[in-house]
Amino acid sequence: MADGVDGTDTTDVDVAIVGYGPVGAFAGLLLADAGLRVRILERSQEPVVLPRAVGLDGESVRGFQRIGLGETIAAILQEPRADEKICFTNAKREILFGVEVPEYGRNGWRDMAFFDQPELEALLRELVAANDRIEVVLGEEVSGIEASAGAAVVHSANVASSESSKLRAAFVLGCDGASSRVRREVGIEWQSLGYDQDWLVIDIQIDDAAQLPLTTMQVCDPERLTSYICVKDPNRRWEFQLLDGESREEMLAPAKIRELLAGWLPPERYRIRRSAVYQFHAATADRWRVGRVLLAGDSAHQTPPFLGQGLNSGFRDAVNLGWKIPLVHAGVCGDGLLDSYADERDAHARDLVEGAVGIGRLMETIAAREAGRPDPHPASVPDSARGYGVPPLRGGVLVAEQIRPGQPTGRLLVQPTLRGADGAPFRLDELLGRGFAIVGRTPADLHVGPRARSILDRLGFRSVSLEGLEVVRGESDRLFDDHPAAIIRPDRYVFGVVDDAWDLDRLLVELGRKLRLLD
Repeated sequence: MADGVDGTDTTDVDVAIVGYGPVGAFAGLLLADAGLRVRILERSQEPVVLPRAVGLDGESVRGFQRIGLGETIAAILQEPRADEKICFTNAKREILFGVEVPEYGRNGWRDMAFFDQPELEALLRELVAANDRIEVVLGEEVSGIEASAGAAVVHSANVASSESSKLRAAFVLGCDGASSRVRREVGIEWQSLGYDQDWLVIDIQIDDAAQLPLTTMQVCDPERLTSYICVKDPNRRWEFQLLDGESREEMLAPAKIRELLAGWLPPERYRIRRSAVYQFHAATADRWRVGRVLLAGDSAHQTPPFLGQGLNSGFRDAVNLGWKIPLVHAGVCGDGLLDSYADERDAHARDLVEGAVGIGRLMETIAAREAGRPDPHPASVPDSARGYGVPPLRGGVLVAEQIRPGQPTGRLLVQPTLRGADGAPFRLDELLGRGFAIVGRTPADLHVGPRARSILDRLGFRSVSLEGLEVVRGESDRLFDDHPAAIIRPDRYVFGVVDDAWDLDRLLVELGRKLRLLD
């Protein structure tokens, strides 16, 4: 038994996680890495065996890198393929515009790489099983949650035996999906963001003789909007928008599926892994936290898949909580730090959801123009719909006065591959460690006074000079062209930079205030 956060209650575990999908598993690994005791409750007895999410971005892999698992995760991703692109096309699949997918992005990994979800889930479960700070209880369904000043109590029952259990935890994470029981139990409402459309999703496995492009396409066909995703070999995915009057039963008929795929490849060249009709939905929770209960992943936000950011947004949630909960639980920072979770993640998730909705609207607009019809969205299509970049943070644990368009505060620090005096290459984050860091051009740029030094010591800061380091892949962050030093958060977002108004001492005092650092 461990003391609760307020020192009065006792808890069975430090964090209870409801839901054992990728987000719940990753959150468990992050929290266990920080020394916390975790129990994961999952209603199902079996892991996911069908493909759902298909793409990981560089920020997600970088999150795994933070706990020493970057290369492990990268090993199950699709290797780079020649001429791989993500494009918009007309009805004839002629490319209108798009982006190439480079082999090395700003986060030190590929900007987007495809994977197979069952393979990822199996790997994550292996990693969780090997961690002695994590206990997993399968076949356990949550029936209620109650909170007290120093703990949350999770009531659950075994699905097979109906035997009831009660678990006391300092914190509870709801990672239990779009129909989240945790969200309902704590009274959090679901807010629609105005995009609800039914699409047929077909996943196939192709044979070696199948001739399909390696370009992922948003096909803006006036007859039917279609997405073709060149996922991890030997698999491929299509998403077909349902037309008015079409039913789920009609679309799932084998003859209809063969008809839709006939324009791409003959039936003898593929095996269907999954076909399902989903409502592509844009929504977020109206709150992300009720006391000691917090939401993450699909329980907090849903997005159409056009940007490939659904799972990646959930992994960002896990990383955000993965450094904040341990600081609060250890008594280093006040409970108010967790309010910044919603401040940061809600706006960020909404930006990405709105960007994905913008992609859908852009497809509709291009298709309408090709057919000579009026624009369905004459006001405008959001700029975010025209690219695949991830937006910066716009609030929370940042220097608010430095948050401006084009400025580095609130953005991810670029991670190049470097080489030092010994000649061995390494990624920048390996120097930064797993917590906060000051990064400066030279050792002289890292100097701080006694008060700031005490903050560094309490937070376990690393101070890193870039002097003498050679970039061997990627590029150094251009913020150092204009600023001699910056404070970097554990999730690699820039807290603030040294400028004429802010020296390192002032930045560190402000960081202590934003973190609710306790005396």
